Amino acid sequence: MTVAIHQPQYLPWLGYFDKMDRSDVFVLLDSVQYKKNEFINRNRIKTSAGWQWLTVPVHFHFPERIDQVAVDNRAGWTHKHAQAILTSYGRAPYFATFRPFFDSLYERSWELLRDLNVHAIRGLAELLGIKKEMPLSSGWALDEDPTGRLVDICRRMGADTYLSGAGGEDYLELSQFDEAGIRVVFQHFEHPEYSQRFGPFEPFMSVVDLLFNSGEQSMEMIRRGRK
Repeated sequence: MTVAIHQPQYLPWLGYFDKMDRSDVFVLLDSVQYKKNEFINRNRIKTSAGWQWLTVPVHFHFPERIDQVAVDNRAGWTHKHAQAILTSYGRAPYFATFRPFFDSLYERSWELLRDLNVHAIRGLAELLGIKKEMPLSSGWALDEDPTGRLVDICRRMGADTYLSGAGGEDYLELSQFDEAGIRVVFQHFEHPEYSQRFGPFEPFMSVVDLLFNSGEQSMEMIRRGRK
């Protein structure tokens, strides 16, 4: 049983879904502190003028957790995001295939950032053909220690393997996993290239860029980056 754990990001990049695809259970870590200027409320798409952020405006009061952060709906952000996607991908090969999902996403009124992200992540996973259990951590009482929290989640899931992002090598206290009898495997993902619109290839976009350009081949493209 392999478990991967990640904060629920907004329209995540390809490596996020590689990690999900490689796991048996993908836990959405929504019970940790929200951090500004990261990928929880924003991600990038490719446009005719280069890449740009799609940012969800939020009401945030330190030290709120991810599951407590409210969306700021005063700025009409849903229309802006829908229009940006239409402008950038309206002529992409698979725009018509996936447009209904994004129309539905932006027609809804979202009060909590967590709810928006979880809905989008689960929907994008389905479009990619990934079928995984994706529980939320906010329903559990967990260790406050960063590594201890991950060990607790693995134990709850009955995992014998924890799939960590490559950056985990810099901060995880591996001895805690050893003591719990849990093996740690680190993700190694090299961004694959695929056909994009608007000039030279730009890596590290939201997965929406891959979907609109590659369609049913998207999951195959993601797996090509697995090392």
